[in-house]
Amino acid sequence: MRLNSSQQQAVEYVSGPCLVLAGAGSGKTRVIINKIAYLIRVKEYLPRHIVAVTFTNKAAREMKERIAHSLSKQEARGLKISTFHTLGLDIVRREYKHLGIKSNFSLFDDHDQFALLKELTQQWFEGDKDLINQLRATISNWKNDIIDSTIAMARAQTNKEKLFAHCYQLYEKQLKACSILDFDDLILLPTLLLKTNEEVREKWQNRIRYLLVDEYQDTNTSQYEFIKLLVGSRAKFTVVGDDDQSIYSWRGARPKNLILLKQDFPKLEVIKLEQNYRSSGRILKVANILIENNPHIFEKKLFSELGYGEHLKVISADNEEHEAEKVVNDLIGHRFANNSQYGQYAILYRGNHQSRLIEKMLMQYRIPYRISGGTSFFARIEIKDLMAYLRLLTNPDDDNAFIRIINTPKREIGPATIQKLGEWANQRGVSLYHASHDMGLTELLSGKRLETLHTFIHWFDSLIEKSHTEPMETIHELLHGMHYESWIYETSTSPTAGQMRMRNVEQLVTWLQEMLQGDEIDEALTLEQAVARFTLRDMLERNKTEEELDQVQLMTLHASKGLEFPYVYLVGMSEGLLPHQTSIDEDNIEEERRLAYVGITRAQQELTFSFSRQRKQFGETVYVEPSRFLLELPQDDLVWQDQRNELSPEKKMQQGQSRLAMLKAQIANAK
Repeated sequence: MRLNSSQQQAVEYVSGPCLVLAGAGSGKTRVIINKIAYLIRVKEYLPRHIVAVTFTNKAAREMKERIAHSLSKQEARGLKISTFHTLGLDIVRREYKHLGIKSNFSLFDDHDQFALLKELTQQWFEGDKDLINQLRATISNWKNDIIDSTIAMARAQTNKEKLFAHCYQLYEKQLKACSILDFDDLILLPTLLLKTNEEVREKWQNRIRYLLVDEYQDTNTSQYEFIKLLVGSRAKFTVVGDDDQSIYSWRGARPKNLILLKQDFPKLEVIKLEQNYRSSGRILKVANILIENNPHIFEKKLFSELGYGEHLKVISADNEEHEAEKVVNDLIGHRFANNSQYGQYAILYRGNHQSRLIEKMLMQYRIPYRISGGTSFFARIEIKDLMAYLRLLTNPDDDNAFIRIINTPKREIGPATIQKLGEWANQRGVSLYHASHDMGLTELLSGKRLETLHTFIHWFDSLIEKSHTEPMETIHELLHGMHYESWIYETSTSPTAGQMRMRNVEQLVTWLQEMLQGDEIDEALTLEQAVARFTLRDMLERNKTEEELDQVQLMTLHASKGLEFPYVYLVGMSEGLLPHQTSIDEDNIEEERRLAYVGITRAQQELTFSFSRQRKQFGETVYVEPSRFLLELPQDDLVWQDQRNELSPEKKMQQGQSRLAMLKAQIANAK
């Protein structure tokens, strides 16, 4: 399909800073792909001087796949398409000396963070999970806002703020001592380095001569600073985003970065993509009218050439069970009438808990469905075990990894041994692994305990030594030496479950081998680099699913962003659910409205809302009002099901003609 005039303008503007304001379904990825091709083929940029960044591995992978269809391998060689955090990791990996860290640093995921913070805060929090998670989120927000522990302490006013800032200091000190970085450090450290070191800054600005940023509205403060420092005064960049789809403020996203962009780059060229290739005209009209209730930095209005389309339905129900039943019955009837597939339907909701009743009803009617957000590959126990072994292999100072694997599989090294070892390590100021080598340990441990520990350490020492020259041979020796396959079958619920778990381990080993070998596009990595990349992938990618089966899709509105479905049900359109009660209390209705807008613009052909008049809250039945967002929509475009009358012959003909026009437009558009 050819580019429209706005898309073409966005592709060809390369002389200065450019903001592409891309409405939902307006073909933003096509613009990014075409712009990369334009830079290489027409403007003669070397691929290695172009970097495109986005937020998820999934988005980066899709972009790579689409680039492969537009450019030959030769043309694309050296081009970097990655997530923000992978780019940050690459900079840290290359500039570790300037950062004062070791080359074999480890990466902490959220589980590692929690474990360390639990240990550091024991005397104050006594293992309180909510407080530990609150502290973890606060530290993350501080890092995203480029606030170190010294600044946090200086700004702290209440006792709780002072305690949190003190815990932040302890956490920073521990990470530095063990050469460990957490997820937020992958943006924070490169940003601070580029800010303070002119030589490194110039080096990276010369390396990255054109930068493209996808989903710009989701950037936080440190990511915005990171972008600014990478592009420098040359300011050759394109950011693509939509302020109406900024729904991640809880994760640090700052829509105000769009305003900052205009202030920091006065020559910013703003190009709007307003033609939507996804939805009917009526769905877009409703979405436009809803989002007009929010203040705007840049005005835009989506339009479609796919026909006006069907009325939007509103299903009302007495309670939540009744709502789930009516939605599922409506879906069954619609599928039968339209001879459609289950995979064409999506049921979207504000919070995960809302899926339970829908699931129950779908199961009752034996309707296949899939909930987005299953167990990530890297969250599986066997993968976390093997990753801990690999982390310790590449960084023996990684205490969390040591604790996880020291008795997995069972080696008769119990909690008492680990506690004594921990005391000795703290006393000596070294890691648990190094403390295990210390001759003075005989003062605390003796006999069978000490012998078992030394046997393990000597075996692992030999693996570390071998990993420097024969990494893959070492991995196979590691698995064989710890009898991991036997352990998996012993601890699995059935032989089939054991087989599945072993397949996961084999998959990880295969991926590792591929990364160590490299290919035409990706350079071969060292074992340290591959393990760091895996740890990062675990953090970024929790919900990857390869299969696409004929199933109704259930997901939260947040998870639906970027997706599209012919038929969408947006359930729970009640005050307190959407908008969420917390957002009502905090007067953050604008983001909730953007969330509803995202939900509406997922629908291609038909959209149905539902709400219940009662719901259970803390065991009590409460009466609720329909969502204010339903009342903000143009009522002429809605059919409230309980008020629906039989359509007149004229209305039926009108609807038939509208459906036919939309079908023709979609066929023409697909050519």
